[in-house]
Amino acid sequence: MNAMPFVIGALAFLALAYRFYFSFICAKVLMLNDEHDMPSSRLFDKQNYYPMPKWILFGHHFAAIAGAGPLVGPVLAAQFGFMPGFIWMLVGAVLAGAVHDLVILTASSRHDGKSLAEIAKTEISKFSGGVASVAVFIILIVALAGLGVVVVNALAESSWGTFTIAATIPIAILMGLWMFVFRKGKTVEATIIGVILLSGAVIFGKYIPGSPFASWFTFDKKTLTILLAVYGLFASVLPVWLLLSPRDYLSSIMKLGVIGMLAIGIMIVCPSIKMPNFTPFIHGGGPIIPGTLFPYLFITIACGAISGFHALVSSGTTPKMLMKESHIKPIAVGSMLAEAMVSILALIAATSLFPLDYFQINVSPEKFTQILPQLHSLGFTQSNLPQLSAEVGEKIAGRPGGAVSLAVGMAQIFSSIPGLASLMSYWYHFAIMFEALFILTTVDAGTRIARFILQEVLGKVYKPFGQTNWLIGNLITSFVVVFAWGYFIYTGSVTTIWPMFGVANQLLATLALAIGTSYIINRGMIKYCWITIIPMTFVGITTVTGGVMNLVNMYIPQMLTHKTAVQGTINTLLTIVILACVLMIIMEAIPKWIKIYKSGVAPLNMKS
Repeated sequence: MNAMPFVIGALAFLALAYRFYFSFICAKVLMLNDEHDMPSSRLFDKQNYYPMPKWILFGHHFAAIAGAGPLVGPVLAAQFGFMPGFIWMLVGAVLAGAVHDLVILTASSRHDGKSLAEIAKTEISKFSGGVASVAVFIILIVALAGLGVVVVNALAESSWGTFTIAATIPIAILMGLWMFVFRKGKTVEATIIGVILLSGAVIFGKYIPGSPFASWFTFDKKTLTILLAVYGLFASVLPVWLLLSPRDYLSSIMKLGVIGMLAIGIMIVCPSIKMPNFTPFIHGGGPIIPGTLFPYLFITIACGAISGFHALVSSGTTPKMLMKESHIKPIAVGSMLAEAMVSILALIAATSLFPLDYFQINVSPEKFTQILPQLHSLGFTQSNLPQLSAEVGEKIAGRPGGAVSLAVGMAQIFSSIPGLASLMSYWYHFAIMFEALFILTTVDAGTRIARFILQEVLGKVYKPFGQTNWLIGNLITSFVVVFAWGYFIYTGSVTTIWPMFGVANQLLATLALAIGTSYIINRGMIKYCWITIIPMTFVGITTVTGGVMNLVNMYIPQMLTHKTAVQGTINTLLTIVILACVLMIIMEAIPKWIKIYKSGVAPLNMKS
C-alpha cells in the first residue's frame, strides 16, 4: 500500500476544513473581531503581556503544543494497524482538537488571558474554578515530568544532541534582542540569522562526539535533570520576548522544516505501508498496548487528534501575546492541523518498517521472544533489523517507547532519497535530536503556564502573587513548579505516574470542551453548542471508560500487591481525583445549560 495518496489526501482534507469549517466557526459562533481590545496591549507589562507578531506567536504556540504526543502516540498505536490511527487523527483533529484549541484561545483572550480555571470560575461557578485549579495543576506537573524524562533519556550521554539543543538558547536570545531591541520589527532579518546559526549548530554538532569538546556536552541523566530544571526556571521568569518566544519560533522553523522534508521524502520515495490496515490486536492483547482499540487508541494518540495540554497553552502564554483576534484562527487552528499532519507522517514513517522489526524495536527482548510465534502466525516474517542496526550504528532492538522506531523509520525514508543512501546514521541521530527538541519546547512553555496557575491561586492568599510581573513571586512559584516535576524525574518516581497521564490529559480536554460549551451558551449561541458538545461527549466517554479500566485492571491490582503497592496507590489516587474533578464540573455545568436553553435567555452581562 503506497503512502503517498494518504499524505496528499490528508493535506487536502485539512486544508478544506481550515478554509470552510473553521471560517464558519470564527465568523458565526465566536464572531472574531479585530476591533476588540486585546489583553497584550491593555495589560502590557513587557514580561508576559507583550504583543507578538502573528508568525512569531504561531511559532511559539506550535512549539509549545507539539510535544511527545504527535511523535510517540501514533507510533505506539500503530500496533492496532495503520488505518485506525490515520482516521482518528484526521477526524479528531478537525472535529475535536482544533475546535478545542480555537474556542479556549478565544475565551481566554476575552478573559484577559486568564487560565482555564479562571475561565471556569466566570463561565460556570467559583466552585468549578477551584476544582479546575486542582485538576489542571496536578495534570500539568505530571505532564511536565513525563515529557521531561523523555528529553533526559534522549540526551543522556549524547554530546551531539545536547550541544545542538543548548545552542538554541543563545541563538534565541540573540534573535529576541535583534527583533525587539537592536532592530525592532525586523523579523525577517532575525529569522535568517537564527536559521543560519541553527543549521550550523546541527551540522557542526555531528563532529562534537569524539572531539575535545565532547565532555562539555556529555551528561548523565541526573545531571541533565538538574540542567533541565535550571533552564525551565529561567525560561519561566525571563521576559517572553527574550527567550521563550524566539526560541519556540526558531524550534518551530526546524520542526516544520524537518516535517516538510519528511513529507517531500515520502512523495519522492513513495514508501509502502507494511503494517496491515487492522491487526488482531484491536481486540486486545497487544504487546505494546495490552488494551482494546476502544478506548485505548483515543488515549494513546493525544496531541495528534486532541490534547488537554493544548488548552493550557491556549489559556496560558499565547493569549497574553495576541495582537489581533484575526490571528486566533491561524495560530490555534493552523497549529493543531499542522500537528495532526506531523502525527500522520510519524505514523507513516513507523509503519513503513516491516511489522516484525516494528515490534522487535518496541518491546523488550524477553517479551519479543515470547510473542514471536504469534507474530509469525500473523504473517510477520520479513525482517531488516540487522541491516538497519548496522546502518545507524546503534543496537535498536528492544528500545520501547516509540522514539527509536520513529527515528529509524524517518532515517530509512530520508536515506532512500537519491544521493542520500550513505547518510543513514546521520539521519537516525538527527531524528533522535529532533524528537528531543520537539519535546523540550513543551517543557519550557508548560513550566511558565504552571507558574501562572500557581500565581492565580496564591494571589487569593497574598495579592502580589497574582501580579505576573512581580519578580519575587515569579521566582518563588517557578521554583516550586520546576522542583515538583524535577523531583519526579530525578528520583525516577515519574514511572509511577506516567501510565495514567494519557487518561488525565484527555480528561483535561473533556473539561476544556465543557468550559468552552459554557462560554458559547452564555453568549446566546446555544444553537451552535454542538461544535463542542459532540467532541466533549465522545472524548469524555472514551476517556472515563479508559480510566475505569485502568483502575480495575491495572492500578488496584498493583495497589494490592506488596511489590507495586506504592506505584499502584499513586496511580489509583491521582486517577480517582482527576476523574472526580472533571465529572463534578460537568455535572454542575449541564443544569446551567439546560436552564439557559429552557429560558432562552443568556447571561448577557458577561464579558464578550
